[in-house]
Amino acid sequence: MGKFELMALPYAAEALEPVISRETIGFHHGKHLAAYVNNLNGLLSGSGFEEATLEEIVCKATGGILNNAGQVLNHELYFRQFAAKPTKAEPAGSLAEAIVRDFGSLEVFKEEFQKKGATLFGSGWVWLSADQNGKLVITQEPNAANPVQKGLKPLLTFDVWEHAYYLDYQNRRPDHLAALWQIIDWDVIELRYQNK
Repeated sequence: MGKFELMALPYAAEALEPVISRETIGFHHGKHLAAYVNNLNGLLSGSGFEEATLEEIVCKATGGILNNAGQVLNHELYFRQFAAKPTKAEPAGSLAEAIVRDFGSLEVFKEEFQKKGATLFGSGWVWLSADQNGKLVITQEPNAANPVQKGLKPLLTFDVWEHAYYLDYQNRRPDHLAALWQIIDWDVIELRYQNK
């Protein structure tokens, strides 16, 4: 036990199949994320970050503390954005309006988002975020980086580390990215946007 704990998934391990398999969830959440949480807790003592939030650590730390805190924050946002049976197939309300305003259409946004995820070299994350004025931007963040480091509010992310998809899709990263839209819980993303 430490300051940070492994998040509980808001769905059963098999709930996201066939998009994400139970086996991938087991390794991704139960092994990879658990290791980041344990590593972060092990590094906190004497670091000056003992009382800091994940966001504060990610914005101020360096080295191993930053890498592990970033991965904990990123994965918590990632796993919480999915649902076995989303209530809607696409965004609504102010988020939908912002997507059309800033990208032209939902289809153009999805295409650009997937392309940024597919073309990120090595390991990392592709993000949809909002700036301080509510304008939406897509960023590629390497390794454990998070848009909060750029003053942005992260809304939606696709993990392009191989451990996120390799058991299910092998080297077909674009196929994995295209499939993820089926399990996005747009209610979660809309709430993040409203709380920007």
